[in-house]
Amino acid sequence: MVAALEREVAPLVRSWKTRTREHSGRSYTFFENGDVVVVCGGIGLEPARRAAEAMIQEFQPSHIVSVGFVGALDPKLRAGAVLQPRTVIDAKDGSRTDTGCGEGTLVSFGSVAGREQKEKLCKAYGAAAVDMEAAAVAQAAQLCGVEFGALKVVSDEADFDIPAMEKFVGADGRLNAAKFALHVAVRPWLWAGTIALARNSARASRALCGALDRYLILVAVAEITKGGTT
Repeated sequence: MVAALEREVAPLVRSWKTRTREHSGRSYTFFENGDVVVVCGGIGLEPARRAAEAMIQEFQPSHIVSVGFVGALDPKLRAGAVLQPRTVIDAKDGSRTDTGCGEGTLVSFGSVAGREQKEKLCKAYGAAAVDMEAAAVAQAAQLCGVEFGALKVVSDEADFDIPAMEKFVGADGRLNAAKFALHVAVRPWLWAGTIALARNSARASRALCGALDRYLILVAVAEITKGGTT
């Protein structure tokens, strides 16, 4: 599984063992539990692609899943809603990936989408949600002949304007949380939105990790069945 930030999957991986490896000049921490591995590659398409490549090189997985937070484009979706999109679209070039299961469409966009941008993406692609990573993970998987899937959770609703965070994200996709917090601290008009985002993110993380637990059980059962084990 490839996530952007550790806080997205923290409830799932907190007791898993870890190993650190270097890939293309960057150090990655892999969380391992049996045959399941999670890496947090950072925010954005390029960090996600590099993390997926590192995962594939290190572990040669049969299946790779993009997991994490999305912004809702469908006004009916609420924070904490879990999505398993059938189609992932890269807004950069319009390329599409069929995950083979699930329903609906997720579009990957190159920057944080505020309320107006969400409306445009919804009209352009008919997508239910937007993220910044899934399409890049899909492309890395396809190039290496690895099956791809996505499991996402809504952290911000369609009418929610995310506080400006992009200038606090480095080229490696890592969020400088301390600088962002300092930026918000001296701007009272950002407090309400930031508090709401933190609250919804915590809710989303719990919902995602619960869904991932169930997903892993289903995968394990499917593997046992396929192998003819009783």
